[in-house]
Amino acid sequence: MLKNFGDALKSAFRRVVNAPFIDKNIVKEVTKDVQRALIMGDVNVSLVLEVSKKIEKRALEEKPLPGMSNREHVLKILYEELASILGKGKELPLKKQTIMMVGLYGQGKTTTCGKVARYFQKRGMKVALIAADVHRPAAYEQLSQIASVINVPVYGNGKKAENVVKEGLKNFSRYDVIIIDTAGRHALEQSLIKEMKNIAKIAKPDEKILVIDASVGQQAGKQAKAFDEGIGITGVILTKMDGTAKGGGALSAVAETGAPIIYIGTGEHVGDLEKFDASKFLSRLLGMGDLETLMEKAREAVEGKEKKVEETAKKMLSGKFSLVDMYEQMEMLSGMGPLHKIVDLLPFGGKMKDEDVYKTQEKLKKYKVIMDSMTKEELENPSIIRASRIKRIARGSGTESRDVKELLRHYHASKKMMKNLSNKKMQRKLMQQFKIS
Repeated sequence: MLKNFGDALKSAFRRVVNAPFIDKNIVKEVTKDVQRALIMGDVNVSLVLEVSKKIEKRALEEKPLPGMSNREHVLKILYEELASILGKGKELPLKKQTIMMVGLYGQGKTTTCGKVARYFQKRGMKVALIAADVHRPAAYEQLSQIASVINVPVYGNGKKAENVVKEGLKNFSRYDVIIIDTAGRHALEQSLIKEMKNIAKIAKPDEKILVIDASVGQQAGKQAKAFDEGIGITGVILTKMDGTAKGGGALSAVAETGAPIIYIGTGEHVGDLEKFDASKFLSRLLGMGDLETLMEKAREAVEGKEKKVEETAKKMLSGKFSLVDMYEQMEMLSGMGPLHKIVDLLPFGGKMKDEDVYKTQEKLKKYKVIMDSMTKEELENPSIIRASRIKRIARGSGTESRDVKELLRHYHASKKMMKNLSNKKMQRKLMQQFKIS
């Protein structure tokens, strides 16, 4: 995510870390590094100058806290000031509510409606969607297709947006969260604002959320301001943050308007939505990871299977596990999302090359295919797998014998590693860490 922007920021932090001592010259050089990084991230030039002046002034004039070195003091200032320009996040409460989604054409609004619906659904809430975009051809069909993936009902397909909303609200009165997908335009027009105001008057939404494509960069601020003046937005969701070089510009531009950023879209799938937190976002940009989000993804991946996961964990920690257990671990990892996104959440995970992450992902897929071609007996007792079985498994999985052997080597190496951790002291420590009794 925003790799070049992140790399440029890292160089500024590295300069502080590697400096033999911190003086005025180092502070000025670091400030210039930050300026270059922010401009590369498409942040508004006047804001870049303002922030860099603050960094320099604080670094030269403020005294470190007791027990803090000058180096730590400067790093703290850098982190605080960079986080401040990304804005403050906001979390939607888990309560009965109506959410109205607004935005221009092509911003990812309809897809985001599905993502937000999935977010609440995962947290045990009953969610419904209203297709109030009556202008764009196939808008209702698109929303219905997204809704079918997560098994959420949709009301719509009318000719007048206001009537669709009115009837939809009646139809879904017993639902916890109702999300209204509204129409967009290629530009902010009076007709759009009038329709949004009419819908808001009927729906009385708890939240009016603006959806903006992060690739618009600094223009995101102008959109946020115009929609806020028109209908009074309560938050912003930035989409397509997985591949844009202008994400930093969009984040900082929205933050300047004072509109809280609620979520960021990090991919095309319905689960690719993350709560925005400036400190955690910056931490990931700097390669420091985001273990809190990683643990949240892990909890979601094992939801409803906690007892089984606990049993598997006990087996693995004792070094007594089969290919069945290893397969279940791979399934859980797959449930957390693409491997490159998981790696992004790990401290220093950014140091892994994209090519290596891709190869690992493909290898895990191949291992699962190979294990699908094994018998139950082979999965539960891999020691019986010899040459003739290896050939049969390779043929059945469309792989080579060497791939099957590689999987078995990986399994035995993992088992050996776990046995080394099986001494009582280490085991108790690990079990306490994972809260296994």
